[in-house]
Amino acid sequence: MKPLPSTSSKNPVKFRMPTADNLVPIRLDIEIDNHRFKDAFTWNPSDPDSEVVVFAKRTVKDLKLPPAFITQIAQSIQSQLTEFRSFEGQDMQTGEKIVPIKLDLRVNHTLIKDQFLWDLNNFDSDPEEFARTFCKDLGVEDPEVGPAIALAIREQLYEIAIQSVTSARETRISKKGRRGAEHIPASKASGTALDLMKLFGNKSSIIRKRREWDVYEPIVDILSSEEVDVLEAREERNAR
Repeated sequence: MKPLPSTSSKNPVKFRMPTADNLVPIRLDIEIDNHRFKDAFTWNPSDPDSEVVVFAKRTVKDLKLPPAFITQIAQSIQSQLTEFRSFEGQDMQTGEKIVPIKLDLRVNHTLIKDQFLWDLNNFDSDPEEFARTFCKDLGVEDPEVGPAIALAIREQLYEIAIQSVTSARETRISKKGRRGAEHIPASKASGTALDLMKLFGNKSSIIRKRREWDVYEPIVDILSSEEVDVLEAREERNAR
């Protein structure tokens, strides 16, 4: 794979997912006539838009959903792709390399909680491979857990990448307004990153102190059917 440009301030990186594969995290939650469809997956923004409609039609056919879902699924995917593409070509702010990623999700009967550090400047990183290793090491058997973990990581990296674009834009505006100044105020997004890093100790190191070991210990819990029913009922109430 062709190496990406250095993330130094002299060579800013153009917007993309800070991972090996530039995939967009997509979430769907559509309800029509008492039928509800929820799904989450990744999409290659370079694929032709015609594939969106093909996917929507195939999904509706396979799941025997009402035909009205075709338009809604296609429009939802397309709008999320359009948002992603609106950032393409813009500079991303460099600087903070290590950021905290948090997992707090339930997939069927499996509950996952974890937090760890991720190197934004490692464009060879692979959330899917990380998720597979995570599940293997912790003995997670449900095949749906791995993709859910990978998607959760990608969603957080996507938000951070957007913040980096906003920060780079604010920095450029600040420089234009204060030519000759020795110091440029830190952007809001950068400040947020620094605040997050304070929770994880030295921001320049991924070596954890002993008192922080418990914070980074992953939790995997298998819920009973009764517990799942209670959680799903609560989630349904919160969604209304």
